[in-house]
Amino acid sequence: MKAMVDLFSTDYGLFSIAGILFMIGMAIWFYRFFMRKISESERAQGSPR
Repeated sequence: MKAMVDLFSTDYGLFSIAGILFMIGMAIWFYRFFMRKISESERAQGSPR
């Protein structure tokens, strides 16, 4: 329980949460970006996919 209190009440805990959320957001953005570019590339090549 002390770890949860430290996570949400200290500056280093809040920075950890911010870093984790930022990395998850980046992963989602990169996934969507690459999937969009792949589909655009396949459409441009006339692939049946």
